Amino acid sequence: MDILKNDLQVGTLEEENFTLSFSALVAEFLAVLGYLEDIIMVDEFQLLQRNFMDKHYQEFEDMDKNKLTYAPIYNENISLAEKCIKEQLLEQIPGFNTVAFSTMLQHRKDEVAGDIFDILLTFIDFLAFKEMFLDYRAEKGSQGLDLSSGLVVTSLCKPTSMPTS
Repeated sequence: MDILKNDLQVGTLEEENFTLSFSALVAEFLAVLGYLEDIIMVDEFQLLQRNFMDKHYQEFEDMDKNKLTYAPIYNENISLAEKCIKEQLLEQIPGFNTVAFSTMLQHRKDEVAGDIFDILLTFIDFLAFKEMFLDYRAEKGSQGLDLSSGLVVTSLCKPTSMPTS
């Protein structure tokens, strides 16, 4: 009976240790997501991304086939963003393991907020990356659009009659 009792205690301890280590992993994952959000939303990263897009957005066209020139742009974007993010994460979390985080991210992607997920998705999904550039190109194209020729100004007040002299 004592042997069975000891086995039950060991099993309980193993479950507690597993629960604690799993909870610690989840807490670490959530902390990294918080840091990622801070990094992505800071002006430095936004400027880096905007400058990169300004440099390359005219290359992208909304067509089914992809140009060969897209691949080097995609790879360059990944390198720039990864470098920026990794450097800042390592400042916040010494010994940060990118591979372990990427694995956990794939398993817990449903827990990632929309903006962060969309940005991270552009680093691992080429079609999301291309869509980001097409959206940016459309936005840039609409900024120069002049709609003034289609505007008509109409007075809402009734005209007053002018006295005749």
